[in-house]
Amino acid sequence: MPTRRIALAQVNTTVGDFAGNAARIRAAAELARGAGASLVLFPELALSGYPPRDFLDVPEFLERAGRTLRELAEPADWSRGLALVIGFPEAPPGAPPPGVYNAAALVEGGRVAAVGRKSLLPTYDVFDETRYFLAAKDATAADSPAAGARLGLSICEDIWNDKRFWQTPRYDRDPIGELRHAGAQLVVNISASPYGLGKPALRARMVGAAAERQGVPIAYVNQVGGNDALVFDGGSMLVGRDGKVLAQAPLFEEAVVVAGGDGAAPELLRFPGAPRLAPGEGPDAEADEVYRALVLGLRDYARKCGFRSAVIGLSGGIDSALTAALAADALGPENVFGVAMPSRYSSMHSRQDAAALAKNLGLRFREIMIEPMHAAYLAQLEGALAHPLCDLAAQNVQARVRGQILMALSNEEGSLCLSTGNKSELAVGYCTLYGDMAGGLAVIGDVPKTLVYRVARAANARAGREVIPERTFTKPPSAELKPDQTDQDTLPPYPELDDILAASIEERLPLEAIVARGHAPETVRRVLKMIITSEYKRRQAAPVLKVSAKAFGEGRRLPIAHGFRYE
Repeated sequence: MPTRRIALAQVNTTVGDFAGNAARIRAAAELARGAGASLVLFPELALSGYPPRDFLDVPEFLERAGRTLRELAEPADWSRGLALVIGFPEAPPGAPPPGVYNAAALVEGGRVAAVGRKSLLPTYDVFDETRYFLAAKDATAADSPAAGARLGLSICEDIWNDKRFWQTPRYDRDPIGELRHAGAQLVVNISASPYGLGKPALRARMVGAAAERQGVPIAYVNQVGGNDALVFDGGSMLVGRDGKVLAQAPLFEEAVVVAGGDGAAPELLRFPGAPRLAPGEGPDAEADEVYRALVLGLRDYARKCGFRSAVIGLSGGIDSALTAALAADALGPENVFGVAMPSRYSSMHSRQDAAALAKNLGLRFREIMIEPMHAAYLAQLEGALAHPLCDLAAQNVQARVRGQILMALSNEEGSLCLSTGNKSELAVGYCTLYGDMAGGLAVIGDVPKTLVYRVARAANARAGREVIPERTFTKPPSAELKPDQTDQDTLPPYPELDDILAASIEERLPLEAIVARGHAPETVRRVLKMIITSEYKRRQAAPVLKVSAKAFGEGRRLPIAHGFRYE
């Protein structure tokens, strides 16, 4: 382990905000320098923000990245005596198509001293890096006088190829081994690894296994913050050559950790004024972790899209209650407008629970009766058709009236409309296009119903009081679009449904294997049919914050028009 101190700067960057990202890099470097660090590491593509996607096809975007890097490399008081490793998109002249490398610049002594390029390009789930980047043919190690060590420069996926973690290695190269053979005394891995349930622990095992396998310490820094549907959780770490974690940054908050082999204790530095949401003290740590991930994702989605407030339809049910609790923590309760929209079928207890929730959270609240609009819709359509609407169409009119109201309020106030559907509903199409699916972000769209209840309990545990009313947890789930309706009129019980969904969507098991888990074949076939026939709805849904191994959205790409059916 190098004797000089290393800073892991997990910063929250915004795609395309070169000036803002550079300012964050300078601020983190100054914090680290004040704590005695000699080497400061920043995440993958920290300069441009990650993932930039098709901005990488825009020449001006790449030119700005290069110009900003050159400006950061110029001699300055804030960087004197420091070595910096900064992720950036490199577009060297004459590079073959696509002409861009995912690169790490070693900035030292007033210049870019070395550039390491990403060797392994992921093309699975939400990743499509072979579309944008060239793969490096060689791993890069470079001497750093400021750090007092020879550094091996690696980027994210370069470390994810250990056969002990995958049935078959994903790649035929081991860049970390190449760096060790090139004399690296410290391997640097700059990363932008999105959050998913179980991912932080997996990452720690992966980085530790790589360090132990190669007998070289690894400094791993991960991005933090939300960019579109992806939530990056940080959790940066310094790992010794024996695979043991020597220092680690917290999850879900911007921070700098300074540590090293000089015998001094690790130091945690926070940016003044940066928001943080500490772990809760409830019994369900996993649910609390999901809660924190969703708060971060929602906060950053709103902030980076220019929204300061949100509007939410409050039905009195568990989904809208959890979404409101998340929004209150992410944006501040004074910036959340909860709107109850009862129809002729809404129960009094649902109306009471919606009002109680808003009061408990401190939200702005209003109840708008939709009965006059609902009746007018039905009457006009019945007159045009010369007969009443069928049952399904009549039910959906209510949801679409509510969607119209929420979007009108969103337009009126300049607020982000949050849709409140969960993953179970999106999976089987138990939602109404242009109705309850209306909105700019599906906050809990990757949270299955059974997990919704757990995360909602975690919200109450965090608050230390009953924020979400107890009756919201205990009453049967219902869309309340017709008399005495419950979700289980048309769906299997949620514990059964969610197990089938997880087996199919996240584990990708065949029908026979799902049945073998104890489910009736006809139930499995019915659920799988609902999944594949509801793709057209999901394609029109708001972006979904990803917190599972496989979320609906860009990481799951199925055709809408097809003839496949489960036999």
